[in-house]
Amino acid sequence: MRVSPPEQALLDQLLHSPRLPVVAQQLEAMLAEERAKRQQFIDAISEAEKAEFINGEKIVHSPVRLRHNITAKRLLILLDTYVGKHDLGYVGYEKMMISLTRNDYEPDICFFKAATASGFEPDQMRFPAPDLIIEVLSPLTEANDRGVKFDDYAAHGVDEYWLLDPVAEIIEQYWLVDGQYELAIKARSGEIRSIVLSAFVIPVRALFDDAINRETLRRLVQGEG
Repeated sequence: MRVSPPEQALLDQLLHSPRLPVVAQQLEAMLAEERAKRQQFIDAISEAEKAEFINGEKIVHSPVRLRHNITAKRLLILLDTYVGKHDLGYVGYEKMMISLTRNDYEPDICFFKAATASGFEPDQMRFPAPDLIIEVLSPLTEANDRGVKFDDYAAHGVDEYWLLDPVAEIIEQYWLVDGQYELAIKARSGEIRSIVLSAFVIPVRALFDDAINRETLRRLVQGEG
């Protein structure tokens, strides 16, 4: 896991503090307690529940609004069609649990390259960091999507991160540069080209308009550039 410049600055500050041993002991005690809580979460979680474990707390998600579901479904169909047609890996969605060093997330959509996906087992329930993650924003999740998840995904080498706003009909695409995300595009129109899947190019409006979505799907199925 890469250390970002802000994290390095904090580490440098602690290394030059006489309180370092005390802080280290306190942190280890807190992390041990958190690891126990996380194990309880993992042991108790069921397929019927949509929940995440974030910084020591279990976060249970409420049902999504229809607009959120429609937007996610439009992109899922396009991405899964493209990846399946070219046998590029695996596209997961909704309740696929991504287990990172400290936290467990269930992103709306994620993509694993074939090299990683080939090692998955049919009964597997926890998965490593994907190559691409897409989150559809909602009022209850936006703070985490732009905050802890933004930092955690970058720290664990997720090369590409999309944020979709189904109300404002805007997409943001971030790519990983030196361990931190940089904004590639923020748009309501035009095209978006995946960084991880460089030939996956779709109109932004295909995520928010059924007619454009259907035409884009037809193009992907027929292999048109």
